[in-house]
Amino acid sequence: MNARATARDAVTLLVIAKEPVPGRVKTRLTPPYTPQEAAALAEAALADTLHTMLHVPARRRVLVLDGTPGTWLPHGFEVVPQPSGGLDERIAAAFERCDDGPALLLGMDTPQVTPDLLAGVGRDGHDAWFGSAADGGFWALGLADPAGAGALVRGVPMSTDRTGAVQRRRLVEAGLTVGDLPLLRDVDTAADVAAVATCCPPGSRFTATLASLAETVR
Repeated sequence: MNARATARDAVTLLVIAKEPVPGRVKTRLTPPYTPQEAAALAEAALADTLHTMLHVPARRRVLVLDGTPGTWLPHGFEVVPQPSGGLDERIAAAFERCDDGPALLLGMDTPQVTPDLLAGVGRDGHDAWFGSAADGGFWALGLADPAGAGALVRGVPMSTDRTGAVQRRRLVEAGLTVGDLPLLRDVDTAADVAAVATCCPPGSRFTATLASLAETVR
């Protein structure tokens, strides 16, 4: 780390994502959206997330990707492949790539996230940080010591309405102090698309993409 770096920018940011290819992403949006439209929304959500992370102080920014980078990827990110296995395995493996210092992992489904929501991560004295999702999952997980991620994440049932509760309980039962981040809504269904778009900051690619799709329908 640069000699001028401080604890304020010592967080490693991880974004775990899937390449936005029609038919492979956001399949629960079809219908009413076509696979191409669903992929366009996924790409916009991912691009918004990545560009937001450029404004969060960090020592490293890493995209943990299933697929191949595209024009949606801004400069400033390392790209590493996701390993095989369930989502719990892939999340644990992402944390295990981190070196010293805290790490925060986010998905690609919350384009409404802003730097201010993450202001305390790595700097407020907690052992872990947790962002619950409205559907019962979670949108962010941070660990002051990412080396211990395997025992905390592996075996947590993913993509259920109790995933978030189980994952947070794991943190507490391990004796970690947990800093809770705001509850956010993931983009999984058409209803989510409409609701999340109203929460996105000005200039959001996600909102613009949704508006362009509405214009096409007209």
